[in-house]
Amino acid sequence: MDANKTKNFKEKLTKELAVLETELKTVGARNPSNPADWVAKIDDSEFDHADRNEVADEIGNLETNIAILKDLEIRYNEVKNALEKIEKGEYGVCVVCGKEIEEERLEANQAAATCKEHINVK
Repeated sequence: MDANKTKNFKEKLTKELAVLETELKTVGARNPSNPADWVAKIDDSEFDHADRNEVADEIGNLETNIAILKDLEIRYNEVKNALEKIEKGEYGVCVVCGKEIEEERLEANQAAATCKEHINVK
């Protein structure tokens, strides 16, 4: 792949990674025992633990944070992997067949790991 295009994709991926990390911090925190992992957070400092309705609301909030966190963490890891591939000189190569990933596919999803033929295979 052309070095200028790779540089352009790297810039986009770096910006997206920063945005994703900011979004992750709104619903979670890094797991102290595994910093590569994120855990959903709950702000229980302002509700009455004895009030069943407030506890139920906070459980609902936690479940929402877990769902959001899961999606964000998946994308965060995809972007991180793409940036690592750029550093290794392996970016833009389909993980299934080893062929170059189509440029229009990378334009649509800079973290794509497969070519169009293998879009649903992992």
